[in-house]
Amino acid sequence: MKSSLILRGFFACIVFMLFLSSKPAVHKSRVEWLTPTSHDFGNIPRDVPVECVFVYKNISSEPLTVDNVRTSCGCTAPEWDTGEVIMPDSTGQIRLIFDAHMPGYFYKLAKVYFSGQRKGEKLIIEGEVVKSK
Repeated sequence: MKSSLILRGFFACIVFMLFLSSKPAVHKSRVEWLTPTSHDFGNIPRDVPVECVFVYKNISSEPLTVDNVRTSCGCTAPEWDTGEVIMPDSTGQIRLIFDAHMPGYFYKLAKVYFSGQRKGEKLIIEGEVVKSK
C-alpha cells in the first residue's frame, strides 16, 4: 500500500515535469509584412475619412487567401480582394479606412486571418481627430 502511494507520487512528479518542460506551440506566420503593421495618422480633421494600405508577401510554399479581417469597431472598415489567391512570393494588400466622426484620440486594431492560420495578424491605426475650425 505504502509503495503504491510512493510509485503514484513518483509518476505524478514525472508527468508534471514533462508538462513543465514542453514548449508552447509557436505561431508561424505565413506572411511577411512589407509595410509597418502600425500607422499613426497624427492629427486629422473631423468627418474626413482616412485610409492606410498594409502590404504583405506570401512567404509560404502554399497559395494563400485572406479568410477574414475583423476590426475593433464599426468606425474602421477593412477592404481586401475577397477570394483572391496569393501565390508563394506574391504580394497582397489590406486597406483600413477610418471614419473620423468623433473628436479625440483613437487607437484601432484589426486582425487579419489568413488561410491555414488560427491566430490573426494584428494591424494598428491611431491618431487624433481634431474639430474643424
